[in-house]
Amino acid sequence: MAATAKSEKLDLRLTAEAKQMLQTAAAASHRSVSEFVLESAMARAQETLPDRHVFNLDAESWAAFQAALDAPPRSMPRLARLLSTPSVFERSDTE
Repeated sequence: MAATAKSEKLDLRLTAEAKQMLQTAAAASHRSVSEFVLESAMARAQETLPDRHVFNLDAESWAAFQAALDAPPRSMPRLARLLSTPSVFERSDTE
């Protein structure tokens, strides 16, 4: 499998203490600082993002969710009126 070319760069400002800690941790894990920071950041991103894309429901909540999806659409007369009324940006034929 061919490796994807790395074409993007990310600059980072940090304190001397933070840099030293990253260098020490990278050395302890036999990685370069760049590899260590990237792997750590990607792991954190993977922990953070699933709750933005996946949500878990108990059986009762799941049943209610499915019922809401399966229910026929409810009447929304105000929305229908809004969508059928010409916009202020549309010209009327009387002008």
